[in-house]
Parts: sequence; structure tokens; C-alpha cells
Amino acid sequence: MTNDVKTMVVKIGSSTIVGEDGRIDRAFISNLARQAAELRRLGWNLVVVSSGAMACGYPILGFAAKPKGDLPSLQACASAGQCILSAAYDEEFHAHDILTSLVLLTRHDTARRSSYLHARDALLRLVELGVVPVVNENDTVSVAEIKFGDNDTLAALVSCLVSADMCVTLSDIDGLYTANPSIDPDARFIPRVEKIDATIIGSAGDSSTSVGTGGMITKIRASRILMTAGIESVICSGSEPDALVRIARGESVGTLFAPPVKHLDIAPRKLWIALGDQAHGSVTVDDGAAHALTDNGSSLLAVGIRGVQGPFAAGDILDVKDASGMVVARGIAEADSDTLELAAGRREEDIESNRLLAQLAGKPAIHRDNLIVFA
Repeated sequence: MTNDVKTMVVKIGSSTIVGEDGRIDRAFISNLARQAAELRRLGWNLVVVSSGAMACGYPILGFAAKPKGDLPSLQACASAGQCILSAAYDEEFHAHDILTSLVLLTRHDTARRSSYLHARDALLRLVELGVVPVVNENDTVSVAEIKFGDNDTLAALVSCLVSADMCVTLSDIDGLYTANPSIDPDARFIPRVEKIDATIIGSAGDSSTSVGTGGMITKIRASRILMTAGIESVICSGSEPDALVRIARGESVGTLFAPPVKHLDIAPRKLWIALGDQAHGSVTVDDGAAHALTDNGSSLLAVGIRGVQGPFAAGDILDVKDASGMVVARGIAEADSDTLELAAGRREEDIESNRLLAQLAGKPAIHRDNLIVFA
């Protein structure tokens, strides 16, 4: 092994690891374990973000299909299925003398900065000890308010937590296309993406399987955050032979999302703003404000706000959208939604002379120190 050890996060979708009948593909996990051993010889640590607990849980509990709309039953399926999934990882990786561990997270564990840091420290220590952490959302206790909602976002979060060099998504599709290839015969494969704009986002289709919860759009959004963090990411087919090893060797597999050659060093706290908690609302800004944010690194001033979508409180995470509706940044609100709605479009002198806006006097709507601009 080389002294320059790198870290790869691999995200595995439900449809890749669990069949429609709820049976785990043990051959897939065995092959993954073999690749993990080879990655170690190449100087790479591995962290696994694995879906599939709920998908393999409902058959063993006697459900003919995933019990939609029945939260307690869904949680029960996740609980039973997680045991089966964890056992499969443990057994197959143990055959290659690799120890795995189970890490279950919710937004409740990462929305608070202190808990986010504890999760980071635990994951880094596991990797340091030579363990392959298997991370999943804790669907047994998750409800809508604290769910990540998809493991693509969770994989991006984990990649930032462990300062990964690469994040690979093994999916049921071999990469990004200009349109959904299952319904558009003219769809063209895109081997490399250097900037995620409205055209790239528009090319994303929905999930093509019944067992998955994330479609291509969630993968693209996650890749955009990773590009902002300076982390390369790949979307490729889970059936691609030796995909992880080949990627580690520098081969072209699937679609590569490459960060800008010159990207700013993003403070860990800003990555937490981007991923730790979900957005509680949003503001829409005019072209001038969008330019000031993305090109000049400015704070967001109330004068540049054209719309407020809430409700939210001061201190909540907000998405910042441009006039087309694209999210260009995310940050922490300095005031609640009612105050920002009243202040929208007003200059500083107007705010200072308005008693209802006293809490915002002398402040931006979002300070640049609490704002992350997406690549």
C-alpha cells in the first residue's frame, strides 16, 4: 500500500443490491468485498453507503409489496431488513479479512453542528482503524421531518464527512444521458460533466425501478455539492465489471463529475450548511444579486430578494434561487420569513428607518460567512 492513502465512498442503490423479490444479491456483495481488498492494495480506503434495508425487509415480514403509506410497517421492514443486509456485508467482507461496521444516520444526527462533528469523528476513526463503515439512513426511527429522503444526498454528506477523494454511485443505469434512454432512443451518453447547469438538470429522469427512492435528479444534485467541495464523483452501472478498481486506477467508467480545476477551499462549516440539514424555505433573487453571490462572494442583501418562500425562522437553512428557479446557493437566514418578505427589495436606509425591520438593520439577509455557493 502507498503512503498516500485515499478514500472512496461508494453508494449502492436498492435496485442494485436487492431484487424485486426482496432477495439480496450475495454475489454482488461478494464481488464488492473482493474489490475492497484490491482497493486496499492500491492505497484506497472504502466507505459504503447502502440502500436496501426496507426492500429486503418487507418480504420476510409477509408483505407482498412495500407497504406504502403505513409508516410503522415501513419502519418495521427497515428494522428487519437492516439485520439481513448487515449480516450479508459482514459475512462477505469477512471472507476477505475486512471488518465492517454499521452506521445509521438521520437528519437529526447531522442538523446540529455538534452532532455532525461527532458523526465525522466516528467515521474517520473507523476508517483509520481499517474498518469499512456501511452507512444507511436509520429508517426505523425516521419520519419525514428528519429524513434525508434518498441515499444520494447521504452519500454526498458522508463523502464530505470523511474528506473523500472520490464518490461512486452504483446504479441501474450506466451514467448520465441527455434524456431518459429508456424512453428516448435519441438520448446520448455524457461521459464527463464539468458544470451542472439547467440543461444538465433538465436531462435527469425519474427512478426506473420500484425498489429505489432516488432518481437521476437526486444524483445530479448530490454531484453538484460534491463538485463544490472539490470531490470527484462517478455515476455508473452496478453491473459494470470491477468498476471501483478501474476508477481507482484512473480508467473512464460511467459519467465523471469533475470539480473545477480551480476550486475554492470550502470551510467544513459551509459543507455542513450544504448537507447537514434540509432547507426550511427559500428566497428568489434578481440577476444582480445572483451575480454578486456567485462571482463576487458577497453576502445576500435584502434589496436583491424578489420572493420569499416559507415559513422559516432566523437561523434556519435556506435555498437561494435565481430568477429561473435554479438553486445557486444555500445559507443561514438572519431573520424569519415574515421579516424578509417585508424587507425584500428594500435598501439599507429603508430598513433602518422601519421599526418592524429593526432586527435586520445593519445585517444582510444571509451573511457570506454563512453562505455556500454551488459550483
